[in-house]
Amino acid sequence: MEASDGRLLAADWPIAASTLPFPTVTPDGRSAQDDPTVWHEVLTDIADAGFDHVDLTDSWLRPGDLDGPALDRLAGTARELGLGLASVSAIRRSVIDAKDGEANLAYSHRTIDAAAALGIGVVSVGLHQALTAQQKEQLWFWTAPGHHDDPDDWPLAVSRFQELGRHAAEVGVLLSLEMYEDTFLGTADSAVRLVEDIGLPEVGLNPDIANLVRLHRPVEPWQELVEKTLPYTNFWHVKNYSRDEDLERDAYFSVPAPMQFGLIDYRAAFRTALANGFQGVICTENYGGDGLSVCAANRDYLRRHVLPKRHGYALGTSRVRQPDLTGASR
Repeated sequence: MEASDGRLLAADWPIAASTLPFPTVTPDGRSAQDDPTVWHEVLTDIADAGFDHVDLTDSWLRPGDLDGPALDRLAGTARELGLGLASVSAIRRSVIDAKDGEANLAYSHRTIDAAAALGIGVVSVGLHQALTAQQKEQLWFWTAPGHHDDPDDWPLAVSRFQELGRHAAEVGVLLSLEMYEDTFLGTADSAVRLVEDIGLPEVGLNPDIANLVRLHRPVEPWQELVEKTLPYTNFWHVKNYSRDEDLERDAYFSVPAPMQFGLIDYRAAFRTALANGFQGVICTENYGGDGLSVCAANRDYLRRHVLPKRHGYALGTSRVRQPDLTGASR
């Protein structure tokens, strides 16, 4: 039997199901935010799909807006079902939003405190803003233009993420910045520059590069995105898209796909991740159809074909702090 060297293996790497596929209001009118019976139903579905970790995506449930007793009940529900609360993803709450930036900043602070209370080690935030009316009318929202960050807001983004990063460090949580088009986290170079300007080891990247690959326009090659961002990665949303390009006609097309069948080669991407010291939580996502089943298939693909199965594999050094996940339950 191989001796453990403290590095994560396929069998014990925390892979969380995103709650992105679940609505905040059930078909019979119950609110996930207010009704613990909804928590039990959704978390039961996730556990029955073979997951042992979950990402609390706040499009379903906002931990930062729960009081102490509700957080305790949420944690108890997860324990009852054998689920680890691995991460919180706070989406479309940009701290530099012209109208709601200060409110979003306060919400992000509450979310960090809620994560700490739940024993969660990483919170993912971003600069993407609410969907526009035009985006909401589309089958796939990314086919219509959305918000573009104003270059003049760069110093504000740096200072507010520094504020959140310091808070996260004080309560033992890492902050991860999700990549998203047309924001300061919308290209590899800009995302890396932002993390470097923030300059805190507790603040890294969530390189959700599929958010960029899916765009119906020219995009950075996924290989370049991986090479540039993975040295700064401390958490990772993973999903994939099939993509087609006809440069002569300036035509671009994408649809969601299971990870092993899409454009991004995650086997190669994870080799790069390990070479750059990544040992963080992985969160599987999907849009459309039976999203939970696709997330489960993505989890199985990672465990069976991508993540390391033997001790002693080469692990590089990350440029940001990694969570301590050694001994994490599968």
